[in-house]
Amino acid sequence: MLKILLSRVREYKKYAFITPLFMIGEVAMEVLIPTMMGLIIDIGVANSDMDYIIRMSILLVVAAMLSLSFGVLGAWSASKASSGFATNIRRDEYAKIMGFSFADVDKFSTPSLITRMTTDVQNVQMSFQMMIRIFVRAPIMFVFAIIMVYHNGGSLSAVFAVAIPVVIVAIAFIFGRSHGYFSRAFKGYDSFNRVVQENLNGIRTVKAYVREEEQLGKFEESAEVIRSNFKRGQTLMALLNPVMMSITFACMIAISYIGARLINIGNMETGELLSIYTYTGQILSSLVMVGMVIVMFSISWASMIRISEVLSTEPSMSLNADGQKDVKDGSIVFDHVSFGYGGDSKVLSDISLEIKSGEMIGIIGMTGSGKTSLVSLIARLYDVQSGSVKVGGVDVRDYELESLRNQVAVVLQKNTLFSGTVEENLRWGNPEATESEIRWASDVASVTPFISAMKDGFQSHVDQGGSNFSGGQRQRLCIARALLKKPKILIMDDSTSAVDTATDASIRRALREDVKGLTKIIISQRLSSVMDADKIVIMSGGRIEDAGTHDELLSRNAGYRSLYETQTRGGGLDA
Repeated sequence: MLKILLSRVREYKKYAFITPLFMIGEVAMEVLIPTMMGLIIDIGVANSDMDYIIRMSILLVVAAMLSLSFGVLGAWSASKASSGFATNIRRDEYAKIMGFSFADVDKFSTPSLITRMTTDVQNVQMSFQMMIRIFVRAPIMFVFAIIMVYHNGGSLSAVFAVAIPVVIVAIAFIFGRSHGYFSRAFKGYDSFNRVVQENLNGIRTVKAYVREEEQLGKFEESAEVIRSNFKRGQTLMALLNPVMMSITFACMIAISYIGARLINIGNMETGELLSIYTYTGQILSSLVMVGMVIVMFSISWASMIRISEVLSTEPSMSLNADGQKDVKDGSIVFDHVSFGYGGDSKVLSDISLEIKSGEMIGIIGMTGSGKTSLVSLIARLYDVQSGSVKVGGVDVRDYELESLRNQVAVVLQKNTLFSGTVEENLRWGNPEATESEIRWASDVASVTPFISAMKDGFQSHVDQGGSNFSGGQRQRLCIARALLKKPKILIMDDSTSAVDTATDASIRRALREDVKGLTKIIISQRLSSVMDADKIVIMSGGRIEDAGTHDELLSRNAGYRSLYETQTRGGGLDA
């Protein structure tokens, strides 16, 4: 895991390497300063030697300036290394996620992936910065200070022999108890992000059903988990300062008592005692800093695991870069296909179906019958568990993935538009599309009537998600975008559900008359959308119940006939 993460330091290795060197320089100067101050008092002041005082004062200022310079350079290099490290992790995580199949994304979940790219990376960044800076500085400070204490007043070392174990026990107790709270708080971000994402994405539904108070309650519940755990952890951490101050003052009292006796008998100078006071603070504070680094590292350990899981996951679906690139035609063959989203349950069972190139196929069935799952296999959004799906006579797994998906345009149930202009959204289908091609696709998808009525036409602004367009308008824009790919197969998954029947009929007529040779698969709950299809497939429970033309199914399938009569009486079919 650490190897996976540390390999992301890459071009920032030099900054990570020089940071400890700057820390060593800073500590060396800080440790020298108390001794130099002691010498000024014991020699310069005691002997009224102004030349010595001036020389040592100059050296003292130089040491202080060097310490400041090393500290600033260390902070700069540590910040450079840690921020670059975090940038590389995010970049690699995002690139990895972009290569994930739908199944891989389902395994992690979207809120979890967001947390792994935000909060988790921040934890790792902070931990890395503390490791290359504070975790180097604190132990060196501790060792150097102990050496100087022993050098200036060896008998006073006994005080630290008692104090240090007490400090270690106190730090271990406080940090050990607080670590659990902090870990649970950071894990709570997954649930928190999920609630926020659901509410923001479904804000219209929330308001339509007047569920603001209920959703606010869910938000507060998830936020309370984070708040309560942070509060408990911070409460324990707040004990650290008074405990450390108490131990420090106790050491000061002990050192003062022993030091005074040593000065009285001539075994210690006043300046040496004053320098030991400073070293006492350095020794105890360095232990606290080490403890903080250890706690931060242990807290971020869970984040490291979660990030490394993403980085080390091999996409379940190979891009197959050496696969076949030419898709001969839009013919599709399902050969005893079975599929499930995980576990033992199957969404599709033993599906066999042949679709000729250029045919229009309608698929109907109850919710959960497997319609969307079936067409998702054509563009290889998921892989079959058994059997095979062939496009143009070739198993979809034998194609280069990009080449296959360039020839299969999918308009999913959820219409996704991006902030920008109408034209920019349409060009997602083909960045090189000409103006005439955009006009053609817009005419086929019945986009032109409402776009031409807008002041800026195809340069009209699109809000994030297309929220400034109606559901039917978004659907038609997505159909036009798909047509610009000029694919061999077009899959429309209930993508005209928000469109009136007249416009729906117009789109289907244009697809049949103006788009020759295109295999069209239309999933719909409205029979009017599939009645004129070359073949209508009825799905039930993950299996094909029946297949045939409208007239054939009307004559032999009681369920289809009942649905037809129901929709006819309800006025759901075109006149």
